[in-house]
Amino acid sequence: MEESGTAPAPVRERGVWPVILALMLAMLLAALDQTIVSTALPTIVGEFGGLNHLSWVVTAYLLASTVSTPLWGKLGDQYGRRHLFQAAIVIFLIGSALCGLAGSMIQLIAFRALQGLGGGGLMVLAMAIVADVVAPRDRGRYQGFFGGVFAFASVVGPLLGGLFVDRLSWRWVFYINVPIGVVALFVIAATLRGWRDRRPHTIDYRGAVLLGTAVTCVVLATSWGGSRYAWGSPPILALGAAAALLLVLWVRVERRAAEPIAPLHLFRVDVFSVAAALGFVVGFTMMGTLAYLPLFLQVAHGVSATESGLYLLPMMAGMLGTSIASGQAISRTGHYRLYPIAGMAITTGALLLLHGMSEHSSTLSLSLRFLALGVGLGLVMQVLVIAVQNVVDYRDLGVATSSVTFFRSIGGSFGVSLFGTIFAGQVAVRAAEALRGVALPPGFHPAAVQGSPALLARLPPDVAARVVHAYAASVTTIFLYAAPVAFAGLVLACFLRQVPLRTTVGTSAADLGEGYGVPCGRSSLEEIERALTVLMGKDPEAARLYRELARRAGYDLPAGAVWMLARVARSGRAGRTALAARAGTTPERGAGCARPLVERGLVERSGDDLVITGPGREAVRRMVAVRRAALARHLDGWNPDSNPELTALLSRLAAETVGDDRDARGAVDARSRD
Repeated sequence: MEESGTAPAPVRERGVWPVILALMLAMLLAALDQTIVSTALPTIVGEFGGLNHLSWVVTAYLLASTVSTPLWGKLGDQYGRRHLFQAAIVIFLIGSALCGLAGSMIQLIAFRALQGLGGGGLMVLAMAIVADVVAPRDRGRYQGFFGGVFAFASVVGPLLGGLFVDRLSWRWVFYINVPIGVVALFVIAATLRGWRDRRPHTIDYRGAVLLGTAVTCVVLATSWGGSRYAWGSPPILALGAAAALLLVLWVRVERRAAEPIAPLHLFRVDVFSVAAALGFVVGFTMMGTLAYLPLFLQVAHGVSATESGLYLLPMMAGMLGTSIASGQAISRTGHYRLYPIAGMAITTGALLLLHGMSEHSSTLSLSLRFLALGVGLGLVMQVLVIAVQNVVDYRDLGVATSSVTFFRSIGGSFGVSLFGTIFAGQVAVRAAEALRGVALPPGFHPAAVQGSPALLARLPPDVAARVVHAYAASVTTIFLYAAPVAFAGLVLACFLRQVPLRTTVGTSAADLGEGYGVPCGRSSLEEIERALTVLMGKDPEAARLYRELARRAGYDLPAGAVWMLARVARSGRAGRTALAARAGTTPERGAGCARPLVERGLVERSGDDLVITGPGREAVRRMVAVRRAALARHLDGWNPDSNPELTALLSRLAAETVGDDRDARGAVDARSRD
């Protein structure tokens, strides 16, 4: 089906589910690939060697998806989302298949970057398509499902990765994407209507390339420094100089860009600067620990890949539980500052406890440590977007929201690479020390253990125990280095100002998609619409809503009559039998709702049809104005009446939601109680 020139009408409930399920499948694949690889990494290293490249299997995906996300979002606005979304699925599937076929660590890293390029498009375009195909009053509910996808992927990703490694092969961590992705691709092609509701953008390609290359240089320097090259060696110094030069060029480009990836003036807002830095720390800690804890468990404790995923469940459950709880508490109280302070304090303590782990630690002891880390991180993740959305101007709302998540993703890339450097340096020294003076099997070299932990099985038990201790101590040293970073996050959190929450942000911004996803790439208008649709999903029951609309507009009408009047006004006339069927009631009860409208001259009968009159149109106009004013109160501080975009949005949402089909049964069934 070709793309047309107008935006589509929202899809009815029954017809939208195939599209929603396909979108959720695609997003699940992209979200899973951030975490599913962690428990497979030791096995991959065992096959390919290259322990010092381990971090890049995670980092390549994170960097590619993070940097490409804003571009996917703007291209979707400009050229239509249907074909771009299909292209993102195809890129992701090609990358997944190639990852499964990879013959070396370098090939795997390159294919992971390709996979991440497609994954960034899957996430941002899926969320945008929901707003295109779902009626406003239902969007909050569906967007909540997508937030649940991110949370589900974070919790079960490591466990699924372990299951595939143990039951099939590490390659199935990637192969499994192909059949699921193909199903999503065909469903989208068959059910999603195309359109081209153009919103032209000046896309900041130069800014994206410069920033992505600069970050890559820094990550390469932290990955290679101290392992492949000395910190003061020419390659590391050259990477540092290149990163500095690219960042200077990026700043110059961003100052001139019409739509910069990260507007520099945002850093003059203290809450944004603190939240961005905290996001970096959270990403650094979360992804860094998630990448290396399975290695500790599989080598130091000898558990299987599946069991290592089970061991991590307390961490993921703690993170999810406190994310939800803190978001709900902030919505109720309007206070957010305490949560990141407490979260970073707990995270710092948890990292010090992780440093105290050994190969002799009990399962209960490990679980409590992992739970503490998850609780600490979860207390911070939901807060940052809320705090930033609360202080920035309307024009910066979309990019500020994306930027906070962007810095968290970049922090994750840095954390994985720097932890990898520390680990590689530690294990090189400790493993060599453990094997010094030991008679080794023929052809066995001490350096080989650094590249393949699986070779431990070839050592005598007493020697293997010494190497296992070297591995365990090397991994736990990572957490000792990470603790000061988390403490710096604690200091930063103390500088996060408490600002009274706007009702829109305080009520609806704390969804799991923001806390766990990659940069969302939504515009300011889309952010406002998302928040308002979540709020409208919490409207009172239909009878109460319609009675209140009529009362405030100056009419004494039953709820069912108000809904029927709004439906007739939409097209000018409507059949009474059809209206009753739409409301799921009998024609007799529908006639009872129509009677007061006819008596007051708001509609006229014409056979089986009801025809709107001039007074009827005026009544609906006044009720829509009441609805619009109620929605506008949620945008306190953004002065919607002075912004044409917001004015149009409020008018459209008010008109679309007065007379919504989902209100029909509740409004008409309440007639006897009115």
